[in-house]
Amino acid sequence: MALVFRDLSFRYHRNAEVFSGLDLCLAGPSTVLLGPNGAGKSTLMALAASQLRPPRGTVTWADAAPTGRRATARYRRAVAWIPQQVTAVPGLTVREQVAYAGWLKGLSRGAAWEASSRALERVGLQALADRKSHQVSGGQLRRMGIAAALTHRSELILMDEPTAGLDPQQRGVFRTLVEELSATVQVVVSTHQTEDLAALYEQVVVLDRGHVRFQGTTAEFYALAAADPSPRERAEAAYAQLVGREV
Repeated sequence: MALVFRDLSFRYHRNAEVFSGLDLCLAGPSTVLLGPNGAGKSTLMALAASQLRPPRGTVTWADAAPTGRRATARYRRAVAWIPQQVTAVPGLTVREQVAYAGWLKGLSRGAAWEASSRALERVGLQALADRKSHQVSGGQLRRMGIAAALTHRSELILMDEPTAGLDPQQRGVFRTLVEELSATVQVVVSTHQTEDLAALYEQVVVLDRGHVRFQGTTAEFYALAAADPSPRERAEAAYAQLVGREV
């Protein structure tokens, strides 16, 4: 299955266009979307999640498009979006907030409650199920957001800057989780960080100023700077070759 953007254009009010005629197909089990701040990554993720609507062009997942109320509801059950800031709902426990997300996606209360337990176990938060959601750490809050996406059996999970602000231990937990998720669901992660690309992602897309500078396998991305000794240095060198070029 593939997430496809065709002839996509978008701008915020009277500002300059973020995208103009963008064509992009994301079909791998795990894709990382790289780019500097302001490249359009978060906007593209919000468009993919149907939180923003393009004035021109289409966004489809497995040939389904978020057009009309019923079609949008079906699309959102299949495509989950975890923004950079996951917000705790005051008064709800971790499990209640995860179950609430499933209910919002169309599950019955009973089904959402049952699914929440499985989802929390999958992300390693079962022990915190009864803790108030505003009392967990930043890394745990991100995992809670992923658990919420898993309650309604998402086929595609979009994550926007999921490791921003996390300490090394929390990033390690996240890496393990992404590896496990990509075996059963498709994952697209947007970031400006180049660490751990080879270990986590099969496909790389580099976005800069609304344009796709590169799309290919992780190996092809690293090959842009094969002379650098370490994977991190190769990734940074390859990234530097692509970002900042004139259109």
